[in-house]
Amino acid sequence: LKDKQLTKLRRDKIGFIFQAFNLLPTLTALENITLPMDIAGRKPDKQWLEQVISMVGLAGRLSHRPTELSGGQQQRVAVARALASQPDIIFGDEPTGNLDSRSGAEVLGFLRNSVRELGQTVVMVTHDPVAAAYADRVIFLADGRIVDEMHGPTAEGVLDRMKDFDAKGRTS
Repeated sequence: LKDKQLTKLRRDKIGFIFQAFNLLPTLTALENITLPMDIAGRKPDKQWLEQVISMVGLAGRLSHRPTELSGGQQQRVAVARALASQPDIIFGDEPTGNLDSRSGAEVLGFLRNSVRELGQTVVMVTHDPVAAAYADRVIFLADGRIVDEMHGPTAEGVLDRMKDFDAKGRTS
């Protein structure tokens, strides 16, 4: 694809959740959520936007700037931004990596609900077995190659499989 087509694909079909939130400090939570649509010159679907904001629990914090939000709330803004434009797929790069366990569980729950209730597809990179357990399917990579997969994962199952890979790596 040409640059313009790639930009349109990324903007319209793909959402991103970054480990470091990537929120603009001069914008409010609501402005950060709608930023990708504003740049594209599109108005958000008001009903969808309200549903996403409600799902992530930000209704009372929309006028706050990132510095006025906790880390968990900032990550909720990042999740809402990824969901708000109704992309076909959302990529998350360690989306809970900077959060405490309670906030991380909330964000993972929101992503799980976005799959179940909103019809999103989420692809998440994580080293956290608890985070991986929220998925329908876990794909294990080693040196850039798929080495295994697990359907219906549990945190214990993912951790055991990771230990197996670690043990094999030390013995070979």
